[in-house]
Amino acid sequence: MSSKPDTFEIYLEPSDSKRLASLCGPFDDNIKHIERRLGVDIHYRDNHFEIIGPPMGRLSASQILRDLYIETAPVKGKAADIEPDQVHMAIQASKALEQDVEFVEDQQTTIKTKRGLVKPRNPNQQSYVRAILNHDINFGIGPAGTGKTYLAVAAAVDALERQEVRRILLTRPAVEAGEKLGFLPGDLAQKVDPYLRPLYDALFEMLGFEKVERLIERNVIEVAPLAYMRGRTLNDAFIILDESQNTTPEQMKMFLTRIGFNSKAIITGDITQVDLPRGQRSGLRQAIEILHDVEDISFTFFTATDVVRHPVVQRIVQAYDVFDKKKKVQQAGGAHERPD
Repeated sequence: MSSKPDTFEIYLEPSDSKRLASLCGPFDDNIKHIERRLGVDIHYRDNHFEIIGPPMGRLSASQILRDLYIETAPVKGKAADIEPDQVHMAIQASKALEQDVEFVEDQQTTIKTKRGLVKPRNPNQQSYVRAILNHDINFGIGPAGTGKTYLAVAAAVDALERQEVRRILLTRPAVEAGEKLGFLPGDLAQKVDPYLRPLYDALFEMLGFEKVERLIERNVIEVAPLAYMRGRTLNDAFIILDESQNTTPEQMKMFLTRIGFNSKAIITGDITQVDLPRGQRSGLRQAIEILHDVEDISFTFFTATDVVRHPVVQRIVQAYDVFDKKKKVQQAGGAHERPD
């Protein structure tokens, strides 16, 4: 059957009612999500799908349906469920493909861990992964939810498993995010764990809880506050400095000069969420100014469009960006109106 000019038809093979039900989701929620985000209408009967809408929307929706259908492949005889976050990720990837054709050609750049392949979801993530592979010092800068820390940890795990490095070192400044937490009970590890939890979470997902615990016991993985880096030289290591916007210029310089032979460092942060005391300059901001032309140091800047969390997170980041820009314009206008 031939398609109408604004209609694209696909058949998902093999036809399997349970897999199709998983793809569509309860009450067709997954289909409705794709329709809403891409501006298309999707009609289906059995494994025959008709997609109506603008050309790029039709193309993206057809590819998303094919990709998600592959993910419904039975596990132990049961069709795998398609969760809302999988649909969101697939849509984000399709939008990136629309914006950057080169991303399609470079899709093979992935990070391999024992839990499976970690694939970049958009062109900026792709550039970030390539930069990590090709440079010794890498900065990943941008808002929450863009995958900066997750991809950094994945790259570190990959390097460790391929025996390119002998250990992983994860660190971040122990700065309170606006709240005064007061005295924290316990030993050193228990005191700093709350600050380092996002790094632990990524490690647990990629290696499993028990293996991470064993590697920490053997000091193959070390998780420590930034203050404990002073005076050390780190050879044969993959080092990640997270939340680097909360370093002082002195701390940032100290960290960068710890890096020894056969080591790789990734510095991640969001310059819009600095928790340092008022008047204290961020070491990350200064590093961007000083190091942007230094050879073998790469910078990847993420924006709200790179957010791969719940769609509303992207809109929240964009709303704050608009608010900050308006505030700067108003402040600049007020400065001009002041008398000499």
